[in-house]
Amino acid sequence: MVRAISAKTLLASVRQPDPWFGLKYNMNLYRGCQHGCIYCDTRSECYGIDDLDDVAVKINALQLLQQELPRKRVKGVIGYGSMNDCYQPLEAELCLMRGALEIIARHGFPVHILTKSDLVLRDLDLLRQISRTYAAVSLTVTTADDALAGKVEPGAPPPSARLAAIGQLSREGILSGAMLMPVLPFIEDSLENVLGVVHGVHRAGGRYIVAAFGMTLRDRQREYYYGQLDRWFPGLSQRYRQRYGERYSAAANGAHQLESAFRDECSRLGIATRMPLYEPLAAVQHRLL
Repeated sequence: MVRAISAKTLLASVRQPDPWFGLKYNMNLYRGCQHGCIYCDTRSECYGIDDLDDVAVKINALQLLQQELPRKRVKGVIGYGSMNDCYQPLEAELCLMRGALEIIARHGFPVHILTKSDLVLRDLDLLRQISRTYAAVSLTVTTADDALAGKVEPGAPPPSARLAAIGQLSREGILSGAMLMPVLPFIEDSLENVLGVVHGVHRAGGRYIVAAFGMTLRDRQREYYYGQLDRWFPGLSQRYRQRYGERYSAAANGAHQLESAFRDECSRLGIATRMPLYEPLAAVQHRLL
């Protein structure tokens, strides 16, 4: 289901500092998401979205952005992708993201886009323009196995398409890499899977991989996830219940060993495990003095 809503505000300030993604502001052009990832944390009750598949389009988003940007004193990084995917299939028709990037480019703000979709390549021309200030695109890749991704991220483009997008972005000079998160226990927490992502990003020319070895398991998110485990991985939800109970988070099996192997391989291949963050020109000039 898709419906239209009017928002009161668009840009939200991010609690500082943000060492993971480097964001100062965050925005969501949609509420809900069509990618249907079985592990999505946005299903949690705290976000107030009753049905993630019920996508609401903020029809006044571009007008709000045009009004709000000039009032921001700090030209910090604007992030996309925290509660939904800004390049979900609906975006191909509505082009809200493209319209937002056009406004951002005019006002000279930096951006960091998190997505699971190669639709981001449609906006390469605008990303090149914004990259004169700072533009980063992070493609989430939790597995390099297209068949497995079809079960855990059923509405998103396959990882092979995402890795190809990283390659094209990198060749175009856009800062690009991967988010290896979550790593689903008993499903994606093998050394083979983790290193498969690392090698895929390396072949594509990605500059960084930011990883988190585990997942959250909160209220409605947990209930939905376990239902999907029963559908795609019979018997696995019981192992989760026995291992994690009602815990807020679920660490990957052998998380410390996986992280160590991940870091060693990234170091060997010259891939950063933290993304290069935006530095305002004044800060760069001061540092060089």
